[in-house]
Amino acid sequence: MVVGGAACLSLTAVFISLADVGAGTAAFLRCAIALAVLLPLALYERRRHRAFPRRLRGPALLAGVFLGVDYVMWTVSILDVGAAVATVLLNIQVIAFPLLARILGGDRIPRRFAYASPLMLAGLALAAGLLDHSDQARHPLRGALLGLAAGVAYAAYLYLIRLCGVASPQHSVTPVFLSTLAAAATSGVLALFTTGLTLAVPLASWGWLIALALLGQVAAWILIGRGTPRVTPNAAAALLLLQPIMAVACAMLLLGESPTALQLAGCAVVVAAVWFAGRTPARRRSRRAP
Repeated sequence: MVVGGAACLSLTAVFISLADVGAGTAAFLRCAIALAVLLPLALYERRRHRAFPRRLRGPALLAGVFLGVDYVMWTVSILDVGAAVATVLLNIQVIAFPLLARILGGDRIPRRFAYASPLMLAGLALAAGLLDHSDQARHPLRGALLGLAAGVAYAAYLYLIRLCGVASPQHSVTPVFLSTLAAAATSGVLALFTTGLTLAVPLASWGWLIALALLGQVAAWILIGRGTPRVTPNAAAALLLLQPIMAVACAMLLLGESPTALQLAGCAVVVAAVWFAGRTPARRRSRRAP
């Protein structure tokens, strides 16, 4: 489920670029369109499994606030540094998500993860193009900072939505509906004061925005919301790292972007570091065998 959600998310940067609308407009409409699909699904889920617990509604709404902030900053980052690089920057969550789970939830961080963290950061720096300059980057410094900040907000969303999933596993749609509602409000308000918000969108752009809402919002977050409670935060973060790799391939094939050799090397370093962090030592595997 987490891998499927990551695959859906990997297409979002491409859809945003093809929609060719403002950052705030894309973030708001992505959520607003998704609500039309999530509302009937949430009502059906309520009939089947009763109401979503009141004590979890606050965390779900707060998760949506972080998601709305993430969307606006990340969309600006896409326009600044390109779809592939922005998606890699967003995945600072690989480090931030397990750290939040450790600080707030007491989840243990394996030593391998701590050892691999510097390599992850180095790989993210290479993938962001900090050591070379691509002609596709309009504002490389601003895009890098916004992409990293969006990644921290993304990690906060993942932690809170996982918390809801662990506490009430039978509800997979309602937390996504509540968080999407809060994200729509948050991104709409931020857009009004920053990038601007307009609903006068060309017809072709509406098609890409609908695809963005259905795949990048509804399908992706329902799959991730159902999958992340079943694995550890470290494993979930590692599986979600498949997203930038898929996004780089999609951006190269569909948008004609050409990441530099150092950026591609950075992607490889990140994947290798996460594989090392999540690998179970041979001796531990042999103990678990009986």
